[in-house]
Amino acid sequence: MKVHHELAERGGDARPLVLAIGFFDGVHRGHREILRTLLRLRKPAQRTGVLTFVNHPSSFLRPGNEPPLITTLEERVTLLGNSGIDDLYLLPFDAPIAELPAEAFVRDVLIDTLRVRALAVGDNFRFGNGRTGDAALARALLEPAGAIVEAVPPVMEGGERVSSTRVRAAIVRGDVAEADALLGHPYALRGTVVLGEGRGHSLGFPTANVAVPAEKTLPADGVYAAVARHDGRDYAALVSIGSKPTFGGTERVIEAWLRDFHRTIYGSELSLRDLRFVREQRAFATVDDLLRQMQEDATHVQFPSFALI
Repeated sequence: MKVHHELAERGGDARPLVLAIGFFDGVHRGHREILRTLLRLRKPAQRTGVLTFVNHPSSFLRPGNEPPLITTLEERVTLLGNSGIDDLYLLPFDAPIAELPAEAFVRDVLIDTLRVRALAVGDNFRFGNGRTGDAALARALLEPAGAIVEAVPPVMEGGERVSSTRVRAAIVRGDVAEADALLGHPYALRGTVVLGEGRGHSLGFPTANVAVPAEKTLPADGVYAAVARHDGRDYAALVSIGSKPTFGGTERVIEAWLRDFHRTIYGSELSLRDLRFVREQRAFATVDDLLRQMQEDATHVQFPSFALI
């Protein structure tokens, strides 16, 4: 997959383009249906592409009110690349994009610049200044130019549409199993292992403190069984998310205890997936009470069968 940071970048590839547009946070099952439609619409001698944005549109339109992200930019780009597309147009959502009238976006960007021959979008797709454009307008302007527009119906689960908002809500309430099912792939926390207070080591449960990007959606405070991945290998793990209330903490941190792991990995990347809620965070009267609970928590640490697929 070739990544373009400007619409004018073509890399010498003159083949007509079949395009999908969206932010694709999480690249969930609904997004994957759009991507499958994109690949189905491609004809011989055509290329497939996705147009997406570096920043969430709300960060420009309503700064300070943008949602936390299910996937970081790097994670989103990787997931989109794994879908099999040829080109990714990765643009900042800024004034030139936000203020462009819907008709001008179709004519100037999709037809004249990108030479789009087919467009795949969600059925709730909106674009252009004031979000005045939709799939019907895109079709009315693109079809006379010989291009196909397909508005993809939502993927439904439990009578509700699969959406980034729904995935985010499941994560925030700690139901990562539901989030994984809606995503169609494991939600993951990835970050650098940083120095902590060393308290876990003194208790016999040495933990890795994982610093994840600030924009990442985090599960509810609590203790989770999980699978940790380091240096290409998986380990059964126990993950604590919270402020360490027993010790009067105020900062929300992520700590992971890896079973059968005895290395020092400060500065390395650690990935946590398949998080399954074990219990809520709470303050214990004594350190001994906390230690007994940690020993009980450790009995939940095992590889779930789906983690081995």
